Amino acid sequence: MNKKIRQAKNINADVTVPGDKSISHRAVMFGSIAKGDTRIKGFLKGDDCLSTIDCFRKLGVDIEEYNDEIIVHGRGLHGLKKPEEPLYVGNSGTTIRLISGILSAQNFDTQLNGDASIQKRPMSRIIKPLSKMGACIESTNNCAPLKIHGGSLHGIEYTMPMASAQVKSSILLASLYAQNETTIYEPTASRNHTEIMLNHFGADITSENHTIKSKPVKELYASDITVPGDISSAAYFITAGLIVPYSHIIIRNVGINPTRTGIIDAYLQMGANIEILNEHTEGGELVGDIDVRYSKLKATTIRGDIIPRMIDEIPIFAVAALCAEGTTLVQDATELKVKESNRIVTMINELSKLGAVMTETDDGMVIRGSQELHGATVYSHLDHRVAMSCAIAGLMADGET
Repeated sequence: MNKKIRQAKNINADVTVPGDKSISHRAVMFGSIAKGDTRIKGFLKGDDCLSTIDCFRKLGVDIEEYNDEIIVHGRGLHGLKKPEEPLYVGNSGTTIRLISGILSAQNFDTQLNGDASIQKRPMSRIIKPLSKMGACIESTNNCAPLKIHGGSLHGIEYTMPMASAQVKSSILLASLYAQNETTIYEPTASRNHTEIMLNHFGADITSENHTIKSKPVKELYASDITVPGDISSAAYFITAGLIVPYSHIIIRNVGINPTRTGIIDAYLQMGANIEILNEHTEGGELVGDIDVRYSKLKATTIRGDIIPRMIDEIPIFAVAALCAEGTTLVQDATELKVKESNRIVTMINELSKLGAVMTETDDGMVIRGSQELHGATVYSHLDHRVAMSCAIAGLMADGET
């Protein structure tokens, strides 16, 4: 499939973006193991989230799909059924890592697999803590496919080697079934949608100073969920508004959970004209409208605690850095190497075709600003964030991309 992008003179728009992917995944998973019917509005019907629905249907959960609503008829914490075939997660890292925590506690065995990309992504990061809890997980080279032999779990104290919401969530889901309390120590804060939503469903999870404690529960209870717009999707419109001259874009009803707004903080460091309007709370999640105007950005350095808060947005951040005055540094971002593609290498390779001057480092990249870009043919590497980032870069490139 080919898409053509041409240089934009200005963009003025009032838009909404699809529902948050992280929250959509979790709403289906938690609704499936809760008692009662969970209604989900604003669900993201992308392939990854549909893979989650497919997996839980194979586990015996009745899930109805309508145009504007998903209804999950939950089976309770101990109501899942042994699937008749391996569960296929497609390209979804969130699905395979989170569902492993649930399956580790079931009284049946399960096989998990995904596409070629998933089969290369590291699973040792969940296998290690889940095994400490008593799970038995077989894998080849610590990658998918996984064979999970469910059984009785016990709580653990676990210090995470790196901040990862997927790993933390997998442990927390297993902890619901454990015989005693589980404690997780995070090096820096990662997105906390799991903690917020599980408590909304009746879990007993507390968090303070990067320490998360979860007590086992007898049951979760259905709760209606309204999914806000995905800030990761909004990031492309935010960036377009900042770098295309004379632009003004408002993105409505976006989730602005502080563990996800690293991209906004990074842009504010660069002098961006961004304002949050109509801020309010829905289901424990902060939501607001993001007002963006064209800005003359200045280079910055991003590293440390901000990286987990914007890890999915670093590819599009690199595009903004090309348009900033000075040289921007991205550090502490080795996690980018094990996403759907090695996003450090792929972004450098593809943006260089447009004339960008970028250099790979051990843990990130160096991006020279004030670039004059020209249209070219670029390849997505079957990575949606690479595709969308290159599309926004094409808005600033002379000619056709």
